[in-house]
Amino acid sequence: MKIPFMNGVWKRKDVDKKINDISHEDIKSIAIIRHAALGDMVLTRNFIIETRKLFPNAKITLSIISNYTRGIPEDLVDRVHIIHGTNQRGAPIGERIKTMRELGYHDLLFDLAAGNRSFLTCFFNPAKLKIGFPYRKIRAWMFYDIAVCRNDLSFEVNDMLKMLLVFGAKTTYPHVYNMPGVAIQRDKPFVVYFTGASEPAKCWPRENYAELIKQMSALYPDKDHLVLGGLKDWERADKVLDLISKKENIYAIEADTIEETASLMKGADLLISNDTGIRHVAIVCNTPTVGVFPGRPYRYWPRYSIHDAVFPEENFGVVSVEEVKDACIKLLSNIN
Repeated sequence: MKIPFMNGVWKRKDVDKKINDISHEDIKSIAIIRHAALGDMVLTRNFIIETRKLFPNAKITLSIISNYTRGIPEDLVDRVHIIHGTNQRGAPIGERIKTMRELGYHDLLFDLAAGNRSFLTCFFNPAKLKIGFPYRKIRAWMFYDIAVCRNDLSFEVNDMLKMLLVFGAKTTYPHVYNMPGVAIQRDKPFVVYFTGASEPAKCWPRENYAELIKQMSALYPDKDHLVLGGLKDWERADKVLDLISKKENIYAIEADTIEETASLMKGADLLISNDTGIRHVAIVCNTPTVGVFPGRPYRYWPRYSIHDAVFPEENFGVVSVEEVKDACIKLLSNIN
């Protein structure tokens, strides 16, 4: 491979020679470190698909942590390596290091986490080339051979793909995720609302969701309007439904597994949700989404036509029901 490095890519001095001495076909093993929760995990599918296209002879190992195992793309990789996470804090240091070392040697090691555990995993495992996207340049010098720019103004999938562009990848856009599953079948088309998130600070007020659902159910009486319950008690669907008196085409629904969630998303005309993993599941299922954010959403907003984001001018403000409804109407008008 003869890859010209341009502005925005950091590399060690000996990288050019290493790359010139190998071809894409010479790469036999690749490790991808992705220590992430459900939403970020399913977005990784695109990176894995593009990696396999670029390096067709490589076996791919995905390294994850024990407390984030939902949505692992096992169908796309040859091996899954698991290190100790926050649910195994009591494990001895020696055992933790031993488990990290079990990742082993790889021709290429991509760090898609850039966190303390992934830095250590990089440190303890040899590779011909280690590639990452840390926020701070000193991290590049400490752990990688090649590092690309990362920021919060770009959709994170695009930042991950920069690591493959270094090697001459021709990536597909819009992104391809190949999320498995079959769309759920219902008597009527439907819209899904998910009102939870990883923390209450990320949630649009329940009263706003209730008002939005009332207005949307009146605007689209031919559709079912489904409120998806979450895993936590405060994410239950009835927390919102209790605020709605008339529910002729409004229902609660549950999806306890990633398979059920994907099936629901694949069947939906639209998902409206906060900044949450459920929204990312919808994204990888190619379902239109309206994301309601308390701040700037660029890191989690794919900028193609079936996805919109509504956010305040100032961080941690609250957008109006009318703004979210207008975004929903705009997207639904493109599919009806």
